[in-house]
Amino acid sequence: MPQQVSGAILVLNAGSSSVKFALFADGGAQASRLVSGELEGIGERARLKAHDAQGQVLVDRDLAPGADDDAHDVAMKALMEWLETRIGLEAVLAVGHRVVHGGPDFVSPVLIDDEVFSQLEKLTSLSPLHQPACLGPVRALRRAYPALVQVACFDTAFHRTMPAVAQALPLAAAYARKGVRRYGFHGLSYEHIARCLSRNHRELAGARVLAAHVGNGASLCALRHGVSIETTMGFSVLDGLVMGTRTGAIDPGVLLYMLRQENMTPAAVEDVLYHQGGLLGVSGLSGDMRTLREHPHDPAVRMALDLAVYRFVQQAGMMISALQGLDGIVFTGGIGEHDAQFRRDVCAHLAWLGVTLDVAANAAHRSLISAPESAVKVLVIPADEEASIHRHVLACIET
Repeated sequence: MPQQVSGAILVLNAGSSSVKFALFADGGAQASRLVSGELEGIGERARLKAHDAQGQVLVDRDLAPGADDDAHDVAMKALMEWLETRIGLEAVLAVGHRVVHGGPDFVSPVLIDDEVFSQLEKLTSLSPLHQPACLGPVRALRRAYPALVQVACFDTAFHRTMPAVAQALPLAAAYARKGVRRYGFHGLSYEHIARCLSRNHRELAGARVLAAHVGNGASLCALRHGVSIETTMGFSVLDGLVMGTRTGAIDPGVLLYMLRQENMTPAAVEDVLYHQGGLLGVSGLSGDMRTLREHPHDPAVRMALDLAVYRFVQQAGMMISALQGLDGIVFTGGIGEHDAQFRRDVCAHLAWLGVTLDVAANAAHRSLISAPESAVKVLVIPADEEASIHRHVLACIET
């Protein structure tokens, strides 16, 4: 017997081989999160996992696709059939999707129809590895449930408040007309941080804040009065900080060297930049910070860890310069939330700004980790892109 639920919003956050999902129901903007879960190993050995708000496991099973089935079709069918038994699909008002790239035209969430979907597909040239993964679940649901309302929410939209000069690239104007410019990403995460500051830390809501989303992908955002004025990712998610397997900022001359001297194909260079660089490339061991922490005496691992901190602090300086000072720092993302040593090392390098950590609070992963005497307030706020998407979906379907 399905659980009695009304006004449900399904939120999907798709990655290259997985889709995180959350089901919100009742209460409008204050709706409760009934279910959270993930479809793992899409295209390989797919698995559906979900738990309720109390952490109780609701489902954990493998999916068995046919040889000719589209991987996202299989995954979405399994999820929707499970939701049918759980709440009944008639309870689902709409589905909200995190879409990595909105290009130059999509600056706010939008209902997905044939024209919008076609436009989103054309943006694949701006994000060839991430956009198809985001659109896979959209396409699958459009095929299987054509009447289902779907909403696209963009990671790039939050940064459209950056000054024109911060969005520009030093190229001929013809490139800008083709959409080649700085966009910034992780916008749904930074939007959640800005909202949390306005609700729970009013002294920082209108202040100068360095927000740091640090996980396998990583970036910084300069927030002033709760809006983005600068960020470290630019035209693509490759720019900026050292990441798990992505290089972050790199001299374009290195890419020319790979192409000319090593005769690498563009596809091979792309693979190096996205999948063989960052912590993995430097350490030669892993792109997972947790694994690297287990080998503190390995010189290559030490260099990877030191480089991640160095690049963070270096690029934090760029953000602080854009802000013309600093009142607060917010850490979020897998590493930002769970790696106390990374936060400690970064903040130690920012001590010249008056940043002082409360060592015990940092080690305990509390929400406020700066010491009372610190001139800069330092917070840890859990990432919640799904909450941002949920709010956008409600706004779209209520207008």
